[in-house]
Amino acid sequence: MRNRWFIEIMIFILFLMPVTTYGQSQEKIYMHKGNKEYLQKNYAAAETYYRKALEKNAQNSRARYNLGNTLLFQQKPKEAMQEYEKAAPLEKNPNYKASIYHNMGVILQSQKQFGPAIECYKESLRNNSLDNETRYNLALCQYQLKNQNQDQNKDKDKDKKDDKQKQQEKQNQQSDPNKDQKQDKPKGQKNEMSKDNADQLLRAAQMKENRTQDKVRKAQLHSNRKQMENNW
Repeated sequence: MRNRWFIEIMIFILFLMPVTTYGQSQEKIYMHKGNKEYLQKNYAAAETYYRKALEKNAQNSRARYNLGNTLLFQQKPKEAMQEYEKAAPLEKNPNYKASIYHNMGVILQSQKQFGPAIECYKESLRNNSLDNETRYNLALCQYQLKNQNQDQNKDKDKDKKDDKQKQQEKQNQQSDPNKDQKQDKPKGQKNEMSKDNADQLLRAAQMKENRTQDKVRKAQLHSNRKQMENNW
C-alpha cells in the first residue's frame, strides 16, 4: 500500500475462516470466491463477491470485515471504516472482534485522529490482550497524541503572544494618537533666517573680503618694489 501506515502497521486478514457456519449455500459460494480473488489481490472482484454474500445475509460479520479489507487495499479508508463499524457489533468471536478494532485504529491513526485510534486499540486489547502488534500501535499512537497536543499548545501560546502585542500597540496608539504622524523635520526645512542675521553675515563677509584684497595689494606692492631695487 502506498499509505505509510498501511505498510508499517500490519492489517489483520481473517478471510480464510471456515465457511461451514454460514447459512445458505449460495452465501458460502460467494464467500469462497471472494477469498480466492482476495488471495490473488484482485480486490475489486473480491469486493463484488463479498457484497453478494451480504445480499444473502446482511448479518454476516465476516463478509463485512473482509469487504472492509478489500476497500482498505483499494485506498478507500472511509468506506472500509463504515464496514468495520458494522461488523464490530455483529462479531461474537473475541479474536475476530479484536482484529476489527485493530484495523479501525490503523485507519484513524493514519488520519492523525490519535484519540479515537487509541480507543480502538484499547478495545482490541480488551478482546485479545496478547496481541503485541496492537500493543505497539497503541504506544506509538499515545506518543503521537502527546506530540500533537504539545504542538497545539505552542500554537496557542504564540497566538496569545501575538494578540497581547497587538493589544499593547493599540493601547499605545490610543494614548498618543499623533505618534505615527510625528516625523523628524526633513533637511532644508529649517526656520527662515531673520533679516538682521542676514545683514550681519553679509557685512562680516564683506569685511573679510576687504581685508583679503588689502593683503593682496600690499603683497603686489612689495613685489614691485623688490623688482625695481633689483633692476637698479
